[in-house]
Amino acid sequence: MAENIELQELLELLQKKSYAQLRQKLDKMNPSDISETLEELYDGNLIAKEELPLLFRILPKETATETFVEMSAEMQEILIQSFSDNELREVMDDMFLDDTVAIIEEMPAIVVKRILKNVDPATRKTINQVLNYPEDSAGSIMTIEYVSLKKDATVQQAFDHIRKTGVDKETIYTCYVTDPNRKLIGLVTVRELLLSNNGDLIGDIMEKNIISVTTLDDQEHVARIFNKYNFYALPVVDQENRLVGIITVDDVLDIMEEEATEDIEIMAALVPSDKPYLKTGVVETWKKRIPWLLILMISATFTGLIITSFEEALSASVVLTAFIPMLMDTGGNSGSQSSVTIIRSLSLNDIELSDIFRITWKEARVAVLCGLTLAAANFVKLMLIDRTSLQVAFVVCSTLIVTVFIAKLVGCTLPLLAKKIGFDPAVMASPFITAIVDAISLLVYFNIAKVVLHL
Repeated sequence: MAENIELQELLELLQKKSYAQLRQKLDKMNPSDISETLEELYDGNLIAKEELPLLFRILPKETATETFVEMSAEMQEILIQSFSDNELREVMDDMFLDDTVAIIEEMPAIVVKRILKNVDPATRKTINQVLNYPEDSAGSIMTIEYVSLKKDATVQQAFDHIRKTGVDKETIYTCYVTDPNRKLIGLVTVRELLLSNNGDLIGDIMEKNIISVTTLDDQEHVARIFNKYNFYALPVVDQENRLVGIITVDDVLDIMEEEATEDIEIMAALVPSDKPYLKTGVVETWKKRIPWLLILMISATFTGLIITSFEEALSASVVLTAFIPMLMDTGGNSGSQSSVTIIRSLSLNDIELSDIFRITWKEARVAVLCGLTLAAANFVKLMLIDRTSLQVAFVVCSTLIVTVFIAKLVGCTLPLLAKKIGFDPAVMASPFITAIVDAISLLVYFNIAKVVLHL
């Protein structure tokens, strides 16, 4: 309710053209909240497309740039199209390089051309350099705005250098020490500088045991390092250990969200999308969903073929048909439990392919316990509620044990094998595992039934 009142107040001020009051109210808000507010006003059709640039221009210069970075690609494109060349140049000049690159990657070619036209040649060269790094690599998400110090400088000289250049840097808390060839040789934090004497040399107080990543390292690897060591920033070096940039914790939080979203979408049999749900069109959503649905539908035909091939057995003992859904669902659920557990462990780097024998041995024991428990509970149900014969109960319960055992093993091994051959392990999640286990459980069921019931 409070948010709705605030939106209404802003809208009323805009309609009254009380720009001074509107600016004062917006200036008290965080740039992320301003961005969210503008998005709500625009998406809710409370303001016209032409009014969005007006609201943006009301903001103080520094706040405007920070707000622009937080906006969605759609809103950024609207503003860029409304900017004059001077306005665009001012916004781009105030942004950090990694934010500029992230925006360029989301824009249409014609907008990118205009952005590059309005940045200085040195920045344009650096942007093109970063854009040439592989997608999702450390080089593609790094920024070059970092504080670099020399080892023979004093603490006082370091502070003078930070005061002089720090305003344009993404972070000044961690400073990096390089030699004349830009090779990374150490790092020092502002905390260590403050606790040292002004005459102390940087080379004497710097940390020499440095953890860094290369420009070609995968961004998931970068995220794991941040998570493990609780870093605020991480240096990025080239193949010759020359410092080329840094990655800050705010970028890593975005990566974690992006990777988690991608894994969830893949595990739900969706083609990953980088757009919010409400901003994704019906046709685009259809395109994201239909490929996997077609694949899974085709795979389900194998289940139908198996049932058809055992049609005579089913006609001889119709009661068997009633337990098919339960067996298939239990097998699919068992496989999904294992696959999701393994996929999560792979994403956290807790396990490797070399652990496959330990994993399968553990899952086999878990499968036996789960299978026996489910079979025992089901046996009681079959005898007391369904009132089936002892032979039918034996067929169903023994199939249940075998199905759970196979499902657990399939669920834990497929993600590992997928990673080995270069696929995303999340591909081997619930829908895919279920399709495989369904077919296996039916084959096991009907073959046990044929033997026990002499069908």
